[in-house]
Amino acid sequence: MNAQAINPAPDLHELIRRRAEEIYFRNGRIPGRDVENWAQAESEIFSEYAANRRHAVVVKLDGVQYVGEYHPQSSRGYTPGEFSSGAPVPVRIEGDKMFLTRPNGLALETTIVHKIE
Repeated sequence: MNAQAINPAPDLHELIRRRAEEIYFRNGRIPGRDVENWAQAESEIFSEYAANRRHAVVVKLDGVQYVGEYHPQSSRGYTPGEFSSGAPVPVRIEGDKMFLTRPNGLALETTIVHKIE
């Protein structure tokens, strides 16, 4: 079976903007601190993102999107970006496991954590 790789990208700019606004209100709406609020928001968002970062790939197979999570330490050197967005990817699903054949021929084993029909 072939699937298509999908690269969802969170809108970090919008997340940072919202956090900076929260900081502005939380600190008593002090004018003229936009740069400081933005810097603090960036720092908070990036720290949270790094602490909670999950490693996953998203593929579309027969009209269904699968999110497969993997562990970098057992991914046999897989690096994000090996699968081009929209490119066909050989994939095999066995229960809650999804195996994607990488360009180098090695399999990336993932655990299916979400299915969007």
